Amino acid sequence: MPLIFLAYLTVLLYFCIFSNNIIIGCIFLLSLGIALWRKFYVFFPLLLIFGIYFYLFNAYHSQKMALPEVAFHQITPRIDTLQVNGDLLSFRGRVHDRNYQVYATLQTKKEQTFFKNLAQNCRISFTGNLEKPAAQRNLKGFDEQKYYSNQNIYRQIKIRQINAVKLTHNFNIWLLRRKGIVWAQSHFPRPMSSYMTGLLFGYLGKDFSQMTTIYSALGIIHLFALSGMQVNFFVKVLRKILLKIGIRLEFIPFFTFSFSIFYAILTGFSLSVLRALFQKNIPAKGLDNMAITTLGLLLVYPGFLLDKGGQLTLLYAFTISMLQQFSFTKSNIREALFKTFALNLIAFPLLIFDFFSFQPLSIILTIGFGLIFDKIMLPLLLITFLLSLTGLSVNLNVLFLLLEKMMRHLYQWFSYTPVFGKPSLIGLLGLFLTAGLLVDALRKKKLRFFCAFSLLLILFFVKHPVAPTITMIDVGQGDSILLQDRWNQETVLIDTGGRLTLPQPKWKKAHISTNADNTLIPYLKAEGISTLDHLILTHTDADHVGDFLTLARTIKIRDVWVSPGELTVPTFVHQLKRAQLPIHIVKSGDKLPIFNGHLEILSNGYTHKGDNDDSIVTYGDFFNKKFLFTGDLEQEGELKLLKAYPRLKVDVLKVGHHGSKTSSNPYFIRQIDPQLALISVGKKNRYGHPNQETLATLKKAQIKILRTDQVGAVQLIYHHQKWQVKAVR
Repeated sequence: MPLIFLAYLTVLLYFCIFSNNIIIGCIFLLSLGIALWRKFYVFFPLLLIFGIYFYLFNAYHSQKMALPEVAFHQITPRIDTLQVNGDLLSFRGRVHDRNYQVYATLQTKKEQTFFKNLAQNCRISFTGNLEKPAAQRNLKGFDEQKYYSNQNIYRQIKIRQINAVKLTHNFNIWLLRRKGIVWAQSHFPRPMSSYMTGLLFGYLGKDFSQMTTIYSALGIIHLFALSGMQVNFFVKVLRKILLKIGIRLEFIPFFTFSFSIFYAILTGFSLSVLRALFQKNIPAKGLDNMAITTLGLLLVYPGFLLDKGGQLTLLYAFTISMLQQFSFTKSNIREALFKTFALNLIAFPLLIFDFFSFQPLSIILTIGFGLIFDKIMLPLLLITFLLSLTGLSVNLNVLFLLLEKMMRHLYQWFSYTPVFGKPSLIGLLGLFLTAGLLVDALRKKKLRFFCAFSLLLILFFVKHPVAPTITMIDVGQGDSILLQDRWNQETVLIDTGGRLTLPQPKWKKAHISTNADNTLIPYLKAEGISTLDHLILTHTDADHVGDFLTLARTIKIRDVWVSPGELTVPTFVHQLKRAQLPIHIVKSGDKLPIFNGHLEILSNGYTHKGDNDDSIVTYGDFFNKKFLFTGDLEQEGELKLLKAYPRLKVDVLKVGHHGSKTSSNPYFIRQIDPQLALISVGKKNRYGHPNQETLATLKKAQIKILRTDQVGAVQLIYHHQKWQVKAVR
């Protein structure tokens, strides 16, 4: 009875319980039938035990999420998770056997220095708010609530004021990890210290965020994920030391196992380290080793496969085990290239399912930089760190400065990563099946071409959605609306969202990702969009155009449509020059072909200042429904629009200025007579949008209202000859 088949059934059962998906359920029942036909009867009681265990764990998750919030004003940080980023402090803490993610804003530079150098356990007294992590905001987007719940965190704390920090003298393994991180940061210059904490302790600070972006775009950020590379290195070193000092061979597994537990804790229980340590300490070989590792991980850490990192590390390990059966006795180089290609091909479906894009260059870079990290950087950094503990300081920073210079040059050449979109579950399974068959058929020419064609066909449908859609993307307090024609024939984006940044003292400046990095860009990539045909920037407010440059660095844009008034704002003109994109200055009557019709410019602004009433107003009659997108147009502009188009009628209105009371004139609303009003607005925003007067105006006209702060992104899909409305929540 193959253990790997039991592991396969257990993983299917796991996803049946946690995802409650009918497709996975059908595959599980079919696979169970095969087990019954093969007379693997012993599998059934084992699967029953695992099923009960997973069900109880899932119920525990749900119960923890539903527990009432209990007020408290003290928390004990898990000291190794503490991060200082400008004036922002974050850590994970524990109160009454419950875990919390904590955020605070530091008030002084002295406070910042204290927490940066803190290498002692403590208890923090505070005043703040307790709340649930944010739920999913965009279709196919990141779910912060789910991400934290998979790590047994069900609430987050926003500290308004730190009242006191009481240092304690208790010792734990987390403190040892923290001391190692602080020692590296305080005794070595950047960027050397970042590589040291990353490769030795699995910790990359926020000050490494720029390089993280570069390594991610080149597809090799996984080299920083503590994995089999570090495990093999440290276990080999330990084994050699033990043999040198005369430890008998039969006692060595005891020492390596003890070290494995210590190292897992020291690296913050990195999922890839856990997997590698399991594999290293299980005496079974090949697929049996992989099966026992999988079952063991699911028992010890049942949330393992709910995490993207856990899924990827297990998939990589399984693929490597499978590829051991392939051998090329005539050429070691050919064997290495084949196995690298096969490994990336098998991982490819999961990578695009999670990240929507894949950098082909990463196949080559992983081989080259994997050797550099494993054979050169890791030993050098370990030796340098250990020498520093004796008082000997070795500065290798010039090597890391040269490395980063080289990486920046590579990034300039390959900054646009190929985008494939996010496959559905059926698409994901189809990609896995065809990728696996392709690897198996690489030596069979006819079957090889058939599998490759099938793989490309599935990818085509993933990247090119069939149905036309109009999506109000949830970018928080801002606007961004995507018009996406069938097969991605034409794509038009109206505004990018963004947030206003105010001047700050140098010590307060934090390395933070832009709003678009977390909302707009992932959504575009998930939809298979690597190039926007047209970007319309309605006016110059930061919540509409603030993320323009971030978008332009990541997604190709054929041209940008702006009003004459926007060109009177120097800061906005500077952004346009930096982007170096073709600019079209709009005028009333301009049209963009899309949806078997046109998106028409009704107004190119009324004030010629780039402000709210200078917003570009667009209109389209698409498949017998009329859409009006008004930017931040206010009441005076609305009345001017009606004067120019007295017979204007609308089915779907993107409400002006996020539902502010300065927009949505009652007369204007009555005249255009929409059926559906869309309001793009941030949750608990400081402006009080949407205003109650505006909501009353819309309700009085019996207009259905959908708001991003309440339902997340809103998508209108043209399907079966009619528009259907879909929201995230």
